This record gives sequence, C-alpha cells and structure tokens, in this order.
Amino acid sequence: MPLEMNREVFITCAVTGSGGTQDRSPHVPRSPKQIAESAIAAAKAGAAVVHCHVRDPETGKPSRRLDYYREVTDRIRDAEVDVVLNLTAGMGGDIIFGPTSAPLPLREAGTDMVGAEERVAHVAECLPEICTLDCGTMNFAEADYVMTNTPGMLRDMGARMTALGVKPEIEAFDTGHLWFAKQLVEEGVLEGPALVQLCMGVPWGAPDDINTFMAMVNNVPKEWCFSAFALGRNQMAYVAAAVLAGGNVRVGLEDNLWLDKGVLATNAQLVDRAVGIIERLGARVIGPAEVREKLGLVKRAPV
Repeated sequence: MPLEMNREVFITCAVTGSGGTQDRSPHVPRSPKQIAESAIAAAKAGAAVVHCHVRDPETGKPSRRLDYYREVTDRIRDAEVDVVLNLTAGMGGDIIFGPTSAPLPLREAGTDMVGAEERVAHVAECLPEICTLDCGTMNFAEADYVMTNTPGMLRDMGARMTALGVKPEIEAFDTGHLWFAKQLVEEGVLEGPALVQLCMGVPWGAPDDINTFMAMVNNVPKEWCFSAFALGRNQMAYVAAAVLAGGNVRVGLEDNLWLDKGVLATNAQLVDRAVGIIERLGARVIGPAEVREKLGLVKRAPV
C-alpha cells in the first residue's frame, strides 16, 4: 500500500516505565515529584501526551500505590504547562513461574496478579484523559515471566475504563492484539474510533523490522488513530517510520536511555530530538489542545 504520511503529529513521552532501568541512568525518575517534573519538562519540549508509571522512591522498583499516582497527577495538573495525562494500567498482570521442572507454585518475588478493579483503581482515583490497555498476553524477555491479560480481564478492564470516561490506549505488541482490540470495539466494550500504540521490538512480541511494522499498521482500522515506538537504538528511527506510515510517535526513558552513543538522555532531550525529526520530514508537531480535539478528550481540572 502507498505511504500516507501524517502531517499533524503528536508526541507521547513515556516518562519512566516499569522496567529495571532505575540504576542504569541517573535521569530515570523515581519519586512522584521527579516523575512529574520530568513529565513537565517533556511537555515543555513538545510532548502533547505524557505516559506515566510510578516507582518506589527509595528502590526505584515499579509500584501500584494510589498515593504515588495521585501526587504525580496533581503535580502535572497544577503545572503551568498543559499536557494530556496518560496513566498505565498495565501493572497487576505479572506472573513468574517456578523452574521448568515445577512451574507451580508461582514465584512470589515478581508475581503481581490482581483483579480488574484493583488494576484500574488508580485510573478511577485520578481520572486521566487516557490510560493504557495491554491487549493480550505475551512472554517477556525475562525467563518464565508472562504478561497476563486474558480476554475476560480485558473485557472487564475495558468496560471500567469506558464507564469512567477515560480513553483506553490499546497497547498492541503483536497482530493478534489488534485482532482482539477490534473485537472489543465490535462488542461495544471499547468505543470507536480507538487509539492504538504499536509496540515494536519488545521481546517476545512483534520485532521492529519494517515489514512487521507495516503488517501492524495495515491491521489498524483506517478510522483509528495510532502511534508507534521501538526500543533502544531504533527509537528515533521509528519516529520517522511512524510519521511516514501515517501515525504519531512515542519516545521517552521507558523505552530508551540513550541520546547518542555513550550519552545518556533526559526525557526532554528525547522529545526535542523527535520534534526535530518530525519537522524535518515536513510535518507539524501538534499540542495538547489539538490532541484533545482529535481524540475527543475532555481536559480534567486539578482536584
């Protein structure tokens, strides 16, 4: 199919993530204050959307604590810069099996499997404009770690997000995830047109080669809105690829720690680099007000 370049592009900055990157770069924010400040700096650099996880301020390990999410949300909404808030809802579906000779019982360290209501409790508490919905189960790079999102769980979580008036960002790690996302819209669990994030190069989901990427793009319904990213060294290459394929872009320290070889990045620097690529392609970076109009979002006031 011919490329249909997107001329009006929004940037999402994935600020900190839940991976074990907290000790690999001093720029990965840990505390709610640091996460909010990094998100605000990314917004000032040109990000229209900030995607936020929270971490334990002392250890940097991923957390689901409501008070951390509340503080991040309040700090971002109280800031002088406008930005669309996107909170993860991917936590709470982690299963780590025992050794292959005895996979059960599950390993307590790292296993975090809770119900749908608890997985979206912070979304109900903070009411972001967007929250993520990882639309499938998959193996991750770590041995015997499975990100678990059953059809029943996704239907329950998706229905709760819809009822709250929060727009789900469908996280698609492979083509089957898009297939099920279309089923959720057909069933009325999610409202269309949907918002999709194509997640490329995450072991062991869709690899980040261009043929696989275009297969993912071609499985997104034409009326839906999509963004895309790739991990590590290909993050900036996928800024260009996503725009050329008709989509929007995501950058940030969740997915990549480096600005150049041997140079650790900040979130603001990654956003600034993405702005330059988009503009040199002849497209325009749009802001949060235009994103809200495009996606049918309603700005939430500070509580």
